[in-house]
Amino acid sequence: KNPFDGELGGNMATPSRADGIPCPGHSAPAPTSSFTNGLHTDMYQVTMAYAYWKNNMHTRPSVFDLFFRKNPFDGEFTLFAGLSEVIALLNTWGFTEHQIEYLKTAMPGADSDFFDWLKKADCSGVRLWSMAEGSVAFPRVPLLRVEGPLAVCQLLETTLLNIVNYPTLVATNAARMRIAAGPEKTLLEFGLRRAQGPDGAMTASRYTYMGGFDGTSNLLAGHMFGIPVKGTHAHSYVQSFTCLDDISSPNIMSPEGKEVPFVPLVLEARSTMGIKGASEGELAAFIGYAQAFPNNFLALVDTYDTLQSGVPNFLCTAWALVKVGYKPTGVRLDSGDLAYLSKETRKMFKDAEEKFSINGMGNYKIVASNDINEDTLYSLNTQGHEVDTFGIGTHLVTCQSQPALGAVYKLVELDGKPRIKISNASSKVSIPGRKDAWRLYAANGTAIADVLVDAGTDSPQHNPIPQPGRRFLCRHPFEPTKRVYVTPSHIEKLHNLVWDGSIQIDPKMLEPEKLLADARQRASRQLDTVRSDVKRKLNPTPYKVSVTAELFDSMHALWEKEAPVAELC
Repeated sequence: KNPFDGELGGNMATPSRADGIPCPGHSAPAPTSSFTNGLHTDMYQVTMAYAYWKNNMHTRPSVFDLFFRKNPFDGEFTLFAGLSEVIALLNTWGFTEHQIEYLKTAMPGADSDFFDWLKKADCSGVRLWSMAEGSVAFPRVPLLRVEGPLAVCQLLETTLLNIVNYPTLVATNAARMRIAAGPEKTLLEFGLRRAQGPDGAMTASRYTYMGGFDGTSNLLAGHMFGIPVKGTHAHSYVQSFTCLDDISSPNIMSPEGKEVPFVPLVLEARSTMGIKGASEGELAAFIGYAQAFPNNFLALVDTYDTLQSGVPNFLCTAWALVKVGYKPTGVRLDSGDLAYLSKETRKMFKDAEEKFSINGMGNYKIVASNDINEDTLYSLNTQGHEVDTFGIGTHLVTCQSQPALGAVYKLVELDGKPRIKISNASSKVSIPGRKDAWRLYAANGTAIADVLVDAGTDSPQHNPIPQPGRRFLCRHPFEPTKRVYVTPSHIEKLHNLVWDGSIQIDPKMLEPEKLLADARQRASRQLDTVRSDVKRKLNPTPYKVSVTAELFDSMHALWEKEAPVAELC
């Protein structure tokens, strides 16, 4: 089995280091963003690498964990995203000649031999263990375990966090909105114009689709990642028409390819329906749009007055399309009380279908796109509404309720010996050592707990792992009295080797569209295994993340050893 298992993504570019030298033995994609390279890091990473090099520590074997301490959005689950870009980074990571020259100016006192070493540095000696992209993740369980030379692994820290933090955050935001809206609703990402720059926009479109959205307005994301693209028209289009004289032709092409009168049909429908007082300019805009898109006529109806003008103008235009042989799509609401307006619009659709025998009109789609967030979706569910599709932008892509995930990258092992970061706050104490993670499932397929196991020894006596059908002791990492026995029906190893510096990758596994589709399906499947009380918005139940008894004992022994003993006078 290919250990990448469809986890890669990004551009299908010629794989090479930042200086253009191909990485030995690799054929993986390049990062999507041109900013993703060795210099895309914090200054202190390079100063640490220099200090390691100066003390001849730079090649010592190290292990770093990338994880988060708290789920975002006051929730109890997270969706992991960004692995494909991580792999692309490792494949191309390095420093160009120009970047080296710049670093010399930033570190004028550094030895020139250090820059000679840095010029040749790459990730051929790095091993990466990871959860699969699209996996449900929980606090303290490493998303990534990075193994390799100390200085190189240190230099990767900032870039890895930058690659993982936002994709994971926005994918989780999308998943939460999917849960709030329900499985039967269509969700569209409309955040391109509000996203934090081009990279933020592309990342948002990509990973909100992974998190459960059905499409995007972002054409470039659709082109690069195979995401379905959707869009109708804006208020400016409606405002551009003032009267029926603005329509260049009164005709429309029928499904059979014949030109037939269309404006007279619309006016006849308007008269029959008894529509009065509606904007003629808006009607002209709808006629023009119907002529352009007769197979997908969806009109924005709130430019002037939704119920007095927009919906009536849509109804007579739609009826005329039906008479020609087309099936209109529906309307979009972009302002006002969405619960009330959607219900009134649906009532007008059904009334028109019944009164004028327009088959199917009562089920035309209603799209809403008015600054919607997760709370809005739950509120609409409580009030009752008739919206079929939600277009969500600002609150989705900017993650306004929580702007950052807060993932961290900690040294957990050096020279084969576990290392710990301690703090007065137990939440900031790291779990030391090289660890594997296992997920334990009940007989009904529900995830019960994740347990971290010491991966530093292969001895079953010193390093027991969970087994299906066998009782297993799971301990809270920090609280001695919190422990539970679990008898799993089946288990799943969460970490797999996805990069070892020499893996040859089947190019067919690297198609961005397939990779994103695989991650999207995985996210949906895994979310189905999480209990509903863990996923709920209000007072969700914390999911159990545990350690083995052996890891608990070794961790607390090291904690006690490294913690200074205070003296009171």
